[in-house]
Amino acid sequence: MGEHRNISNAVIKRLPRYYRHLGELIEMGTERISSGELSKRMNVTASQIRQDLNNFGGFGQQGYGYNVKFLYDEIGKILGLDREYQMVIIGAGNLGRAIANYTNFEKSGFVISGIFDINPECIGQSIRGVPVRNMTELETFASNNKIDIAAITVPKSAAVEVADRLVKLGVKAFWNFAHVDLNVPEDVIVESVHLSENLMRISYNLSKSEDERGRRHYGKEKAGKRI
Repeated sequence: MGEHRNISNAVIKRLPRYYRHLGELIEMGTERISSGELSKRMNVTASQIRQDLNNFGGFGQQGYGYNVKFLYDEIGKILGLDREYQMVIIGAGNLGRAIANYTNFEKSGFVISGIFDINPECIGQSIRGVPVRNMTELETFASNNKIDIAAITVPKSAAVEVADRLVKLGVKAFWNFAHVDLNVPEDVIVESVHLSENLMRISYNLSKSEDERGRRHYGKEKAGKRI
């Protein structure tokens, strides 16, 4: 496999889609696929697929296409899914519980080893076998357990302080659901999920689509009147 330095974010964002579609093809019993066939499934051009995969060595054979299982495994390695990550969830509310109950994370190597909250009603409960601990236990837990990733699902008023505590404990990756930007050192990875911003993008595209339909309808009406 070739070196994959200086890969664009656009390519990196597409890799999980390749991985998901290839996993579905494996479940369907598909052994090989061409870039053209894969492009129809993913709505990405065949040339884009070839360019993306060439960043990592190509993997295809002319006249054969791609071996689905091999390509799936190789993309999994590129994504780091051939190893196991220990993840904690900070916040045992509805969102934290939804994350904890999503079993596909473990299939991809993300093991939820701890859940923390400050709510006395949540502390002591168990979510899929993982007890909800008091936030006061965070430092002790971190000294006895490796934490690779922290999912932050607390209100934004608490998120910055929580992230600071976790950075001091050596956590290098955050999955941030709080509606606030985390100010962390450069060597710390943050992937933020701002749900309201996603909806705003949907709103923008929806309104743009509706405006375009309105302009087309108005244009047809004007044309009809001229006739």
